[in-house]
Amino acid sequence: MQFDPFIIPFNIGLYFIVIYAVVRSVMWFRDLSRQDKLRLQRGFFGRSFGRSIREIFMESLIHRKILKADLRLGYMHMSLAFGWFLLILFGTLEADIFGSSHLNPPYKSIFFKFFNPDHGRTGLEAAWSFWMDLILAFILSGLILAVIKRLTPKVVGMKKTTKLRPLDRVALTSLWLIFPSRLLAESFTSGAYGTGSFLTGSLGSWLASFLPANEMAYPFWWLYSLSLGTFFVLLPLTRYMHIPTELFLIFARNSGIRTGDKAGAFTEMQAYSCSSCGLCIDACQLNFSAGITNIQSAYLMKGIRNRESVTDITFNCLMCGRCDQKCPVGIELTPVRMIQRRSGEPVPPEKGIIRKYFPGKPEYRTDTTTARPSYNFLPSPAAGQAEVLYFAGCMTHLAPSIRNSMVKILDASGVRYKFIDEDGGVCCGRPLMLAGQDKEARELINYNSQLIRRSGAKKLVTSCPICYKIFRESYYLDIEVVHHSQYIKYLIEEGLIRLSFLRKRVVYHTPCDLGRGSGVYEEPKKVLKHVAQLLKTEFEDENSLCCGGSLGNMKISQRQKQSIASDAAAALTKDDPDILATSCPLCKKTLAAATTTKVSDIAELVAEAIVLPGIPGIKSGRLAQKKEPVSL
Repeated sequence: MQFDPFIIPFNIGLYFIVIYAVVRSVMWFRDLSRQDKLRLQRGFFGRSFGRSIREIFMESLIHRKILKADLRLGYMHMSLAFGWFLLILFGTLEADIFGSSHLNPPYKSIFFKFFNPDHGRTGLEAAWSFWMDLILAFILSGLILAVIKRLTPKVVGMKKTTKLRPLDRVALTSLWLIFPSRLLAESFTSGAYGTGSFLTGSLGSWLASFLPANEMAYPFWWLYSLSLGTFFVLLPLTRYMHIPTELFLIFARNSGIRTGDKAGAFTEMQAYSCSSCGLCIDACQLNFSAGITNIQSAYLMKGIRNRESVTDITFNCLMCGRCDQKCPVGIELTPVRMIQRRSGEPVPPEKGIIRKYFPGKPEYRTDTTTARPSYNFLPSPAAGQAEVLYFAGCMTHLAPSIRNSMVKILDASGVRYKFIDEDGGVCCGRPLMLAGQDKEARELINYNSQLIRRSGAKKLVTSCPICYKIFRESYYLDIEVVHHSQYIKYLIEEGLIRLSFLRKRVVYHTPCDLGRGSGVYEEPKKVLKHVAQLLKTEFEDENSLCCGGSLGNMKISQRQKQSIASDAAAALTKDDPDILATSCPLCKKTLAAATTTKVSDIAELVAEAIVLPGIPGIKSGRLAQKKEPVSL
């Protein structure tokens, strides 16, 4: 059996990381809930297995999402990941086809040229050597980009790269040494034996012309083995653990496992799957509009992984979800951050964040035994019967023109509805959740739930995306929840309201909680097309900008919020529209203070365009030629 002492570092590193990855995966599986264990088992033996294999190929090897974000950055990642995979795959085949035995240990394929220095002279051997040199050249081209990226991120389309810990630097250095050391080891060996192809053969011949190639090869074989062994041993201690962990994560996610409300095996799996690629940094408006560069999701994942305190990072976030959309690994970054807020020290609600519309009552009372807000003063909920409930919410009451517009639309439609917080009500509870105060939020949720159940309604309409999101996700009600943009679309298509065309040029801003947070993109735009000319922007749908007025950030100053809002408004209005439209009262107030362009909610535009009952063809708010019902 062929053996040499220089392979020992490689063997130690390889077997260490294989054993560690297996043990860690078993531990994660053990810590999953019973339901998630069953989901994962079905995923391995069901149709999701094929989806997982395809995603591993497209995202872990080809890096499709990063290629879409920037071709240069994507090529860099693909060359290193896919190139290394090809080198291992065809190296294994090379050792099996051209070696002296079959089913060889891993080191025989990795160091094949050392043990078979005469390989590659003629025929199929020469063609194979050419292919192996081509793969190595592919990897080295990506490595050059990686080095340039670390020095000048703009070259690969990035504004900033992640900061590295000392141990990450050691691991990165060892990774960077792997392929150049292989190139030199194989080139010196080829130069000594007159073999190799266009890369290793040409470089080897040149080196052999002025250096003792045979003596020089052996130290570089040692360097190649040491670089591989060091990198493998450091994997569990650095961000590069994402390489094996990401595979497990993809299978778990495609099996139907989700983050949930509490930390557990799946959230830890996601933390280890973060590659610190830095795409979330470039996507974060706190970075490019407020100059805050150390709180992005890559740093949150790193802190969780390293068992560090992440309290400051956790609460200094707009919770807009832009990073979730950009993450090439598909990590649920915002839900993970919410879990950290729940498990950390709650941030006291600021005045104006949590509102209750009960005259003479305090914002909240503090329980002296727990130093937490108490809502025992809330009256017993009561509500009359109705088919449809309208819940304006705190922010809509602070933007009364939106509330009044919705009342006008609902009155004109002729539907039987009840405005449940018309004269006062309590917050939906989401601002408290964003502050990490789940217990207090649950009290408000229970109060509102009783109010809604007693109405007997089958549909709940809300104007605020913040309310819409929590009603759908955290309330357990037998009622359909719709945002007012969805309901207005329904009223139009049902023929319950009639609109005139306003002849205005309008751009639409998708609110974070309505778009990325709840997946509502098309309905608001379809409504706008009924009343105005809708213009395209660079920041559509998933790429929408946060207005900056987010209730999710408890740390940034008012000046920083204004800077975010100004940048967002400038980007959205660069084509000089007549109106900047949105579908969130908070977004409207924030953007209106940051631009001279008129800012309107969709409900306000529809209310302005509405043709009231009494004209020919309309009876009691319903068109005479009623269309077939259109489902939401």
